[in-house]
Amino acid sequence: MTTNTEKILYITTYGDENPDKAAFPFVLANAALAMDVEVTIVLQSNAVRLARKGFAETVPAAGGLPPLKKLIDDLVELGGRIWVCGPCIKVRNIEEADLIDGARVTAAAQVNIAAMEANAVFTY
Repeated sequence: MTTNTEKILYITTYGDENPDKAAFPFVLANAALAMDVEVTIVLQSNAVRLARKGFAETVPAAGGLPPLKKLIDDLVELGGRIWVCGPCIKVRNIEEADLIDGARVTAAAQVNIAAMEANAVFTY
């Protein structure tokens, strides 16, 4: 008997300019992981800076939420995936070697495939 894994894709474009919108995808994703849902977060635009080593620690905690660094660490520890837009890091002079453990560079086609395969897609 085959069981289908539920999948959620979160796409975010916010970094330190809006700590609330930067944090909420990670809050929701961690809750989904606790529910045994497969989770991928795609960082685009300014959100790619969240995957740069040492950057999340500089983002103020959103009202009532855990620090972003903890949310990201929990996501990786629970098996969530972090995909980072290749062109977005290039324009921000971020090298692949600068990314946190658990983050990998992705391209548009992979994001489109993940969206088509997901049961839900959230955007921030």
